[in-house]
Amino acid sequence: MTTRTGPLKGDHPVQSRDDLLAVFRGGEKPVEQWRIGTEHEKFVYRRSDHRALSYDEPGGIRDLLTAMTEFGWQPVEENGKIIALTGPDGAVSLEPAGQLELSGAAREHLHETCAEAGRHLAQVKAIGEKLGVGFLGLGMWPDKKRSDLPVMPKGRYAIMLSYMPKVGSLGLDMMLRTCTIQTNLDYRSEADMAMKFRVGLALQPLATALFANSPFTEGKPNGFLSFRSHIWSDTDPDRTGMLPFVFEDGFGYERYLDYALDVPMYFVFRDGRYIDVAGQSFRDFMAGRLPALPGETPFVSDFTDHLSTIFPEVRLKSFLEMRGADGGPWNRICALPAFWVGLLYDGSALDAAWDEVKDWSIEERQRLRDAVPKLGLAAPIPGGGTLLDLGRRIVAIAEKGLNARGRLNASGDNESGFLDPLHEVLASGKSPADRLLDRYRGEWAGDISRVYGEESF
Repeated sequence: MTTRTGPLKGDHPVQSRDDLLAVFRGGEKPVEQWRIGTEHEKFVYRRSDHRALSYDEPGGIRDLLTAMTEFGWQPVEENGKIIALTGPDGAVSLEPAGQLELSGAAREHLHETCAEAGRHLAQVKAIGEKLGVGFLGLGMWPDKKRSDLPVMPKGRYAIMLSYMPKVGSLGLDMMLRTCTIQTNLDYRSEADMAMKFRVGLALQPLATALFANSPFTEGKPNGFLSFRSHIWSDTDPDRTGMLPFVFEDGFGYERYLDYALDVPMYFVFRDGRYIDVAGQSFRDFMAGRLPALPGETPFVSDFTDHLSTIFPEVRLKSFLEMRGADGGPWNRICALPAFWVGLLYDGSALDAAWDEVKDWSIEERQRLRDAVPKLGLAAPIPGGGTLLDLGRRIVAIAEKGLNARGRLNASGDNESGFLDPLHEVLASGKSPADRLLDRYRGEWAGDISRVYGEESF
């Protein structure tokens, strides 16, 4: 989740809707300036006993972040405690239970994205060797109860942990027990944003199936391939889901703004602290009617904070976030942006992908979203066939899109090689979760601790 790492450039009081719409319009970029941002989270554990690290313990999360400053990262503090880092490779931050996230810098091509991920993982593994700490690449803690997990000292998390049980039964699991990989991409115009949003949203269940990697809960199979995806279905209906209005005629910035204004707030950040306004309206904030801040109206930074607390399958800020994938190992960190860049950054690929999904009804899109956490690639798609069939067509389109981009590394390779993990999934018909379950029932003989030796970075 987003961490405040400094003041927002150009921050100013909100005078009208135009100030809010300017956040979206300000993201418009010509094609030559399109970039790729990749976020990936991982679980942090003590190697000796697989226990999740607390913040303050010797060799814990605080010491891990402090050690990363040796690689040039600059600390970000909240109430005197280091809770994030900034540097040339983006930002390192903490999820609520200490999951470690790299929010990568905006990169020109996937070779840079993968090099960035490699640098980050080399750094944390070097520190982990010194501290006796490991890093696990899954979509959900495979063996931890909520009560086993610490909470990081970030004010926004205390507010969210209090609010989540009021609006859904699985929100605490989302916060404490899950990890994801996300990709952030640019758009040229409002129309381009709308087209990419629609394709991204329609195909998010396919990304979930391809990257499904959370089949265990508290040491046993949970009946799902992506339990992380299922968790989102009962987290908070006000701020999650498939957003049917995105597929309506005329969708654009104004419609998304109306949606965002109707999503209840969590907090307002003032003078280094988070003020609890959970459940209250940003519209009331604009009118100066928040009980916690009587007479006060928002800054643009308050709106960008609010946008970061909305969790649909695709999210609009001043860029588009693709949010459907479980966490996983190094090669899948690179495969997710390859999938979306191939589809969304080449015009012919974007059109071809839309042709595959444009005739689906809202009800069909929702049925697919509901089916995919359990069925994965076996989920039926509108018109016949399964996600496995669609995945083969869509990944072929993504490969053509990457080939057309022609971004080469020093060896003359283009970006399409980063799709290899997805080709392997589609050739076998087995997602990462399917393979984990095979091992659990076979060579692991039900010993879930084996996952730490085989799925750690």
